[in-house]
Amino acid sequence: MSDHTERSIEELYRDDSERADAVVFGRETAPSRRGFLGGAGLAAMGAAVGGVIPFGENMPGGMMPAAFAQGAPASAPPAAAPAAPKGPQYLKFPGKSDKLVVLGEKPLVAETPENLLDDETTPTDKLFVRNNGQIPDAVKEPDKWKFVVDGEVNTKLEMTVGELKSKFKPVTRRLVLECGGNGRGFFTPQARGNQWTNGGAGCSEWTGVRLADVLKAAGVKSSAVFSGHYGSDPHLSGDASKPSLSRGVPIKKLMDENNLIVWALNGQPLPNIHGGPARLLIPGWPGSVSAKWLTRIWIRDKVHDGPGMGAFSYRVAINPIVPGGKADEKNFKDLESMPVRSLITSPANGAKLPAGTKEVQLRGAAWAGDYTVKQVDVSIDFGATWTRAKVASPKNKYDWQRWTAAVKLPSDGYYEIWTRGTDSRGVSQPHQAGFWNPQGYGGNAMHRVAVLVG
Repeated sequence: MSDHTERSIEELYRDDSERADAVVFGRETAPSRRGFLGGAGLAAMGAAVGGVIPFGENMPGGMMPAAFAQGAPASAPPAAAPAAPKGPQYLKFPGKSDKLVVLGEKPLVAETPENLLDDETTPTDKLFVRNNGQIPDAVKEPDKWKFVVDGEVNTKLEMTVGELKSKFKPVTRRLVLECGGNGRGFFTPQARGNQWTNGGAGCSEWTGVRLADVLKAAGVKSSAVFSGHYGSDPHLSGDASKPSLSRGVPIKKLMDENNLIVWALNGQPLPNIHGGPARLLIPGWPGSVSAKWLTRIWIRDKVHDGPGMGAFSYRVAINPIVPGGKADEKNFKDLESMPVRSLITSPANGAKLPAGTKEVQLRGAAWAGDYTVKQVDVSIDFGATWTRAKVASPKNKYDWQRWTAAVKLPSDGYYEIWTRGTDSRGVSQPHQAGFWNPQGYGGNAMHRVAVLVG
């Protein structure tokens, strides 16, 4: 009996892209895909993805076709190909869409497929779920929920949500919330943690008060350097003395007028699963600094050292390191502004269009952390040429920017539609996730969807 374990297509491409090309497309010895793109090689590739490939000569070697990302392509791959991976596990949770994909159960983590992010404002049921500890019990009287602001302040504030609503002016903003590990699944070799694709993000309407207004009322001292944020979510171990996560930001970022203490999501009371009765919302930076079930904002005279700070947690390399190699903590810095990202939200990956379709209308969303999106480009020929999309202005700072484009197709067949965002600094998304780091932060590779015409 053989002890060989068959690997999925995804695993094979991740571990040995040249071997994956050989197995999937029937090529055993050629050093690169370029060497067999003709005759039998191109025919085998077309059979694997379900149709002829009009721009097959541009297809990069060693890159898993987008058609495989959702399991089996329209036409089954050759018999020698590895078995398709098990299908995704979908979330079953009150008030949440049953199309969210579960990435972890302890703690509960679920991402939103890109095509579900097609709304201008992300509905609550479609917003991703990210926890670091256990989910606390829902509160029956939300307005009585208390939190404290203390530390390097002139006046310690202890307030209820009800007092917050009565003493400060409420504001509503459409803001992107994004997990720091969004895109982690695109790193090679695999990084530690939940294997997010692009679905650890959403852009909903949040209602609350400006955090800066509350901090002004407390009187932040000149000695303040950093903040530390705490929530009521119990540690996974059940040890009440351990916070499940406590992260913070430099004072300059903390005082950004776009930061909110929120109690409502999309016009409704903030659901318990999303941090209700009250949470922080610090847009543009990793979602882990936007503490859920807020209990304390500690203003400190030094960099915060709570769980989730330091070492390799939410940190990226200053100078590139060898992927999979040993990392030195001294070469790492906190991940601050999230990188530029553009998504195709329509059509969905794996879409089948009628024979004779000559044009495809595209929709998507793009955002860039603390920056704005300068442009979005799309390609149907594996990046050989690009078409500029029309990008809308944000509703307010830290809103995502919706974009549209139309691409013409020369014939029926298999197409990969790629999108590439560029931020206001001129920084664009890479073809593949770069700057590898042990916990897989900042993986903003271009988004690709497979479309089969005919």
